[in-house]
Amino acid sequence: MELKTYNNLLVEIEDGIAVVTINRPKSLNALNSETLAELGDVASTIEKSKEVKVVILTGSGQKAFVAGADISEMVNASAQEGRAMALLAAETFNTLENMPQVTIAAVNGYALGGGCEISMACDIRVAAENAKFGQPEVNLGILPGFGGTQRLPRLVGKGRAKELIFTTDQIDAEEAYRIGLANKVVPQAELLDYCKAMAKKIMSKASFGVTLAKQAINTGMDTDLASGLKLEANLFGLSFATHDKAEGMAAFLEKRKADLTDF
Repeated sequence: MELKTYNNLLVEIEDGIAVVTINRPKSLNALNSETLAELGDVASTIEKSKEVKVVILTGSGQKAFVAGADISEMVNASAQEGRAMALLAAETFNTLENMPQVTIAAVNGYALGGGCEISMACDIRVAAENAKFGQPEVNLGILPGFGGTQRLPRLVGKGRAKELIFTTDQIDAEEAYRIGLANKVVPQAELLDYCKAMAKKIMSKASFGVTLAKQAINTGMDTDLASGLKLEANLFGLSFATHDKAEGMAAFLEKRKADLTDF
């Protein structure tokens, strides 16, 4: 798979894992329009790849994952320009959220505003011990516009989401873990290795089954239970038509390791 050279991203692909690093350390990896467009481009490219099975998203340096949107770009923006930036972020984050590959946010520091929001578009969030999460937008006279009002309550509940957004309180990694915003908390020095180990564990499973499960969860969360159960049954049936179903069940009965190959 060929990737472009990006101004604000570093992309490394090895053994089926793509590590995408937002590389704007002077601005604490803040998201401007160019960075959002580049993230959308790399996500659109990777989602078509059979080579990449897990994406790890992180920030450069040891201080910030993504400290927010780029205020210097937004300070003089009109209402129309603000809406356009929110729609660009929505398109990028939706691609990240719904791509067939599993996405892991390696939160290596501040995840504020757009940083918290992009982490929530990932399937799993692993936080370094020094990570901080928050939605500070109302301090600036605006509201979360990159998915914070929608994804945060789905992850932590309406009441906690309102408290975090209305007060702009920052929470540490342990509190994020307690309320369900972070899946794991690990020492910063071990963060990337931990995420890669998790990626390899996921890749050892039936990849097509994981992809179908991701689709069932993402789509089912946005519908009623009856419709979600029908979708699950349809995808469950689809999984029965794969090599991995035949091989996985045969290996279970024969008490041997399965040779899982389908994506």
